[in-house]
Amino acid sequence: MDLETGLLRAFVTAVRAGSISRAAAALEQTQPALSQQIRRLERTVGRPLLHRTSSGVTLTPAGETLLPYAERILALSAQALTDARHMLTGHCGIGLIEDLAAARLPQALADFAGVHPDATLEVISVSGPAMRHAFESGRLDLALCDPTYLPEPPRWSVRLPLTWAFAPGFDTRTDPLPLVLFSQPCRWRAPVLDTLDAAGRRWRVVFESTGLAGVLAAVRAGLGVAALLPANLDADLTAAADTARLPALPDVELGLIRRSGTEGDPLVDAVEAVLRGLV
Repeated sequence: MDLETGLLRAFVTAVRAGSISRAAAALEQTQPALSQQIRRLERTVGRPLLHRTSSGVTLTPAGETLLPYAERILALSAQALTDARHMLTGHCGIGLIEDLAAARLPQALADFAGVHPDATLEVISVSGPAMRHAFESGRLDLALCDPTYLPEPPRWSVRLPLTWAFAPGFDTRTDPLPLVLFSQPCRWRAPVLDTLDAAGRRWRVVFESTGLAGVLAAVRAGLGVAALLPANLDADLTAAADTARLPALPDVELGLIRRSGTEGDPLVDAVEAVLRGLV
């Protein structure tokens, strides 16, 4: 039995959106139609891929196994269409926030580079202010980050869910709640703290890091909980399946800006398509 790309796209979009309803809206489908596609994929695989709750969806173990393959299949499908149309050459500078650079985008870009040996990709992952500087200095052709750091309105934007992450066995009833946070500047930090305050949940900061690796290490060690993108969770971390102990987190926005003068550049067009397909 083959894995249909349409079904894989429905599954991946549901995981990124964090709910069937948000994924259906993103794909301009009805919720029942999208649910049916995911059930068809589950029948093909032979195992449930998603845990469905009133607050959204999370991955089952089978879903965690399938997700990276599904993302690579979709990315390679898009690249194959590009290859069939024209050969790509030249240079493209890409700026990614670390939350994406540490997830599956690098693999997709590596696959892209492998099938386009005459094209050069330069990828940097820095803070929002540094990203803006790199873009304005001409180093970057594309930048994908918090749109508040971009020098002009983004070409397109997407909203992604945050989820609470903690080590297995961590007691989320601890009061005050130990938090692992990204150091300033971090535009997602204030909304997370505001959410806890609005829920009347006391908190204290136990660990801060300027990088995702430090945050993940602290959470894995059981120091506290962190608000992360679902793509950055792994088998060593647990995601909150409901909001009984921890309040629901707000979505965050990512935006992409493209350097003027690159319109019609086949390489930049192709890389932008890869970014769109994986975020």
